[in-house]
Order: sequence, then structure tokens, then C-alpha cells
Amino acid sequence: MAVPKKRCSSCRRDKRRGGQTHKIWATGTVTCPNCKDTMIPHHVCPSCGQYNKVAVIAMQKEKTDAPSAKKEAKK
Repeated sequence: MAVPKKRCSSCRRDKRRGGQTHKIWATGTVTCPNCKDTMIPHHVCPSCGQYNKVAVIAMQKEKTDAPSAKKEAKK
């Protein structure tokens, strides 16, 4: 049986593996029916926390209090 005399370099090895099976494909995105933000299909929406129109994760509301409003409240 034939045995290679020297080690194959990584560059030469990677050239041989350049076919379709070793590519990294970008995942597709869809719009969420609830918040209209982009999300990965068949996953929970990261912005609203819903999957299939059912709330799965309780998301916290973003606070819109300005720092100046807090200072005025203390006075």
C-alpha cells in the first residue's frame, strides 16, 4: 500500500477541499410577523421574544427615562 513520503501542507490540503461541502453558507432571514424585525426562520424572535405568534420569552421594555428627568424628580 502506498504511503506518502512527506506531510501534505495545509495549503495544499485546503485546495483539495475547496468543493461545495466545505463552504460556510449564510443563514436566511425572514421578517417577524409581530414586530417586523429580521429573524432566523423557525427560531424565537430576538427583539420581541415570540415564536409562531406565541410569547415564549418575556422581554423587558426599554427604558426611555432621560438622566435629566431623574435629576428633576430628586429636587
